[in-house]
Amino acid sequence: MYPSFTGSARRPRQVNLSGRNTNPFASAATSKQSSSTQTTQHTLAHAHAERLQRYQERLRPPAARSIQRAWRGYRSRRQTNHVWRQEWDVKELADAATEGREAPGTWDPTPYESEQDCLGQLRLLVHFASPREPSDGDRLILFARRYASSALPTHSAAASNAWTCLLLRLTKLAVSMLEPFKSRSHGDLNVILELLSAVVTIIPNQMASFSIQYFKALRGVASDSQGVYNLQVHHQEQWEEAIRALLRPMIPNAATAYEGFASQILRIARMSQDTLQRMSDSIRIRDLVLAMRNSLSRTSPNNLLHSMSREELLWLVAYFIYFYRTGNSTQEGTSDTLYVSVMSKFISYLAVDIASRIDGPTYTASIHNDDSTSVSAESLPSLPNFVRNEILGLISQEHVSGLLARAAPLVGPGSETSAVKSEQASELAVYALTLLRAFPSKGDEIRMWLYFGSTSRKDTTVESSMPAMKYYYKAANQTSIYKLISKHPNHVISLLNPSIRRRTNALALPDRDEQWQIILLFLELYPIGLKVMDDEDFLNGANSSENTNSWTRRSALDLDQVKDLTMFLKNLAFSMYWNGTEIAEVEEPENKSSIAAYFSGDVAALSDSHPDGRSVRVNDATIAGLPCITLSYLKGMSTGLLRMIYERDSRRRFLPSNHWLMTQWFEMDRFVPAVVQEEEERHKIEESYGADGNGEAEDQDDEVEAEEVHDNLIGTQRTQQVRNIERLRRQQRKALGRKYLQSVTPRLEILQNMPFFIPFSTRVQAFRQFVLLDQVRRRRTTDPDLWRFDMMSSNPIHMGRHKAKVHRESIFDDAFDQYYSLGEGLKEPIQISFVDKFDTVEEGIDGGGVTKEFLTSVTNEAFNSMNGLDMFVENDQHLLYPNPTALEERKELLRQAGEPAGSQYYNESTRDLLRRFEFMGRIIGKCLYEGILVDIHFAPFFLLKWARTGGHNAGSRETSYHGNLNDLRDLDEALYQGLLQLKNYAGNVESMGLTFEVTDTLFPSDRPSSYHPSQAPIPRTRELIPGGSNTPVTNKNRLVYITNIARYRLSVQPYQQTSAFLRGLGTIIDPAWLSMFNQHELQTLVSGTDSAPDIADLRRNTVYGGLYTIGDDGLEHPTIQLFWTAVLAFNDEDKMKLLKFVTSTPRAPLLGFGNLNPRFSIRDGGNDQSRLPTTSTCVNLLKLPVYKDAAVLSERLLYSIRSGAGFNLS
Repeated sequence: MYPSFTGSARRPRQVNLSGRNTNPFASAATSKQSSSTQTTQHTLAHAHAERLQRYQERLRPPAARSIQRAWRGYRSRRQTNHVWRQEWDVKELADAATEGREAPGTWDPTPYESEQDCLGQLRLLVHFASPREPSDGDRLILFARRYASSALPTHSAAASNAWTCLLLRLTKLAVSMLEPFKSRSHGDLNVILELLSAVVTIIPNQMASFSIQYFKALRGVASDSQGVYNLQVHHQEQWEEAIRALLRPMIPNAATAYEGFASQILRIARMSQDTLQRMSDSIRIRDLVLAMRNSLSRTSPNNLLHSMSREELLWLVAYFIYFYRTGNSTQEGTSDTLYVSVMSKFISYLAVDIASRIDGPTYTASIHNDDSTSVSAESLPSLPNFVRNEILGLISQEHVSGLLARAAPLVGPGSETSAVKSEQASELAVYALTLLRAFPSKGDEIRMWLYFGSTSRKDTTVESSMPAMKYYYKAANQTSIYKLISKHPNHVISLLNPSIRRRTNALALPDRDEQWQIILLFLELYPIGLKVMDDEDFLNGANSSENTNSWTRRSALDLDQVKDLTMFLKNLAFSMYWNGTEIAEVEEPENKSSIAAYFSGDVAALSDSHPDGRSVRVNDATIAGLPCITLSYLKGMSTGLLRMIYERDSRRRFLPSNHWLMTQWFEMDRFVPAVVQEEEERHKIEESYGADGNGEAEDQDDEVEAEEVHDNLIGTQRTQQVRNIERLRRQQRKALGRKYLQSVTPRLEILQNMPFFIPFSTRVQAFRQFVLLDQVRRRRTTDPDLWRFDMMSSNPIHMGRHKAKVHRESIFDDAFDQYYSLGEGLKEPIQISFVDKFDTVEEGIDGGGVTKEFLTSVTNEAFNSMNGLDMFVENDQHLLYPNPTALEERKELLRQAGEPAGSQYYNESTRDLLRRFEFMGRIIGKCLYEGILVDIHFAPFFLLKWARTGGHNAGSRETSYHGNLNDLRDLDEALYQGLLQLKNYAGNVESMGLTFEVTDTLFPSDRPSSYHPSQAPIPRTRELIPGGSNTPVTNKNRLVYITNIARYRLSVQPYQQTSAFLRGLGTIIDPAWLSMFNQHELQTLVSGTDSAPDIADLRRNTVYGGLYTIGDDGLEHPTIQLFWTAVLAFNDEDKMKLLKFVTSTPRAPLLGFGNLNPRFSIRDGGNDQSRLPTTSTCVNLLKLPVYKDAAVLSERLLYSIRSGAGFNLS
């Protein structure tokens, strides 16, 4: 049976009209069957055409009826309108003295006799009048004139629905006719504008809902096709009054009216200052701010950010700032908060436009990361003067410092007050953060003005007065985010990754973004405080009174608060590095075919792919609801601030010694092998992405820029543009590798960015392992002799470049001439031959010892300030730093010699000086690379620059070195004390006559010894800021002056010398390795520990030779036993002198004497009891005569080490 819903079991008939055989087992169709199929298809097509024709015939009568009905309606309306026009004209003709004038526009306007006459004519007019009928325009003009001359009722009497509806329709009619009236006589346009002003005054609340169309029509009257203000003078008064008519009344729908005004009128470019001033007199700031806020909401159908071009938005923002600045607010507290909120959204949206155009026209380059890489560039014009001046007003000292002026006290009497204050703090934080991102070149100034802000009020108690830094610390300290992260670092994951928070339903904070905004602003402010705060202010800030004259001391946190802050920063930064994969959602999905990626449109999958086939996607998400604040930026900012506090603590201890360690989160017994493995992975990744672990790409860029500076070359715009594009390509490529690197090398990232989490001894072990790893990668062995043997057999020419002959009287010049060209090749073993003045090679044993002697001799000559090179100078503590005036003195010498600036010899001479600085950096790097200690001590501020050269961290720019007041103490104690007195001066600073200028003193001579007292030093005065010579130092800006002085002396003046030295140092030692140590630890790496040597460790690692060789019995020679007994009795000073006597440095190796290279050795020096001990420091060899008596041995040894006698090379 065949089942069916009808109940019939009969199979339904199947009709096949296609002509196709539905039997799959049938044989192929024959030609006859093919012919039958074609006939059947023709029949089907004919039947389909007939069916379509019948369908169209059925539709034709209804369509015809619809057309006829529409035509009849149109004709009827036209006839009716014609009748109404005639009726209107007859009425007007009867009232007017026409005397044969037929056109309505030529009739004389006489007042209406009554309201009913006017109302009747108005009712007819709004029913028949149309913008498409020219004569209706004349009728509207006539009515407007008669209406204006009639003594009609005021707004109160016109409140009836009859008048209201008709006047609203009249306004819409007049608005629709404004555009045609632009081409007519100016009198007609003025009549319509006056009519609009009069009617809007009567029904402002009803007109508010029509404000967008109303102001749009007015905008069309006043602007040209480009949107630029182009209103003729004889229309300005009426046009402005038409605008003010809707803005002036205080009505319930005022915000709606102001929305239309903002979206239409404020987009007109280049309105005159007088027009703006007259508008400002009628604008209520609070309503304008509310309208702006409503227009920026996501639910608004007229969102300004979506309905206006960026150029129009720039003008709108400028007008908005002008009106707010010049207008009067009726509710200051509310409008200030709303204004800050609105401006935050505007500036955030326009941040790129403002930053790129605020300082003049720029070129932008866009790069597309696909197989067909293309580069496009366009010129961005500078901002118009009015827009630029108004926007720059946002970052003025008065504006920025006054942001907190109306903020309520943080601790209120109840929870409601506290909530309001938290909201205010959040709004101000968003605004300040947005300004920082929109004006990156003015960032330090903005932070400084914010730092000067306070919550003080004239009518409040002392408790409500609070510096901005303390205000935002207290606000941040009260947030749930701050408390949670301070307790445990794992809370950071869910607080920064929304997806994890949604999956786990944990830590759901409704105001999470607001809390982050407050914290972020504090993190921006606190570094400024640390820069201008000396140690006394920092350590005694908690004891300062509210009335103290020192703003920095009033702003200082107490030490317990600093300790709590470091706990928060430690947990935040640690988790962002250690759990970076979970926070940033780094995904490594299965291999995705390129075809699938292509057709899916997943450009990111195509561009962000690892060369070995893995697909990598790193989501650098934004936080706090701010598009400009990313996870990478937060990571860099928290890391930089944490390092600043750590550096201050390392200079003057105020925290417990183990406070910084976070060893509980690591398996310390496996830490060094694990981090070495990550270092290997880093090199693989950088090779894959084309990045150079030594930062060579950046160094090359620096060299190019330095050469352009020295050559005084100014490239064409196109050339500079191409260079910028190429640099951008490299940066994008390396940024992709860096993102992936951060996800797979967490220990290495922590070690390089927050090394204080790990004990110093562990970091030294990792450093030595990194060096060994680099040696194996370059040489395939760590044995210098094996490398030499391999090179002699495979590449003897290359091996010859590592050999050099040097004269002892010119060791630095010879070394520079022969080894500078090696570059990174200086890492390999070198072979030195010392020659005398007769060019005779001195005999010697080179087991690495001659190399050590060479390096120590070169450093002694290069860094000795009395040797005549004058490239490094000493401070008051005899600590070395690059001579900041060396380059300028070289240029002055060339000028005195008559060499023109920019000539070939001039440029080559200045380059040569910088190359020598670079070579000195390589020599220090070579000592670190080989583990050779040298007795050279650098100034701490200079060593800080070494530690800040790491190039692989997310916040490399944020954590780079910035000179501050405290570092000046290591440069010039007198200057530091003078600036300290200026900072704390209680009187009027302006009476000192200081300006924002600095004077350098040059002593141009070939050698200091050739300088004659009669040669007066040459002063060079420079401005610290543009127009600095005319900017006096006042009580308000003295901290800015101090900051600029510190920045100039520490960073700007010695920049090229320091950069050259660090470039050379980075050629040998990976800058990322140097970032693992602070300034004091780096000094220890260079010259060893300050503590007395461990004699027991030295005895265990001493090698004996000659008669002192230990035999099979394992016993030491009697003289050796006497020697160690005597040394153990020495005081610490004599022990260090012994070490310097033998090894040329008084400090022990960092990892013990087992790592001394070459090993500490003792051999017999003859049997003469009167002979003094001698040494060969090149091989760390002590030649000790075979003394029989302990007293004689002690006396001879002390005499030698205290007098320095016995130094020779054997």
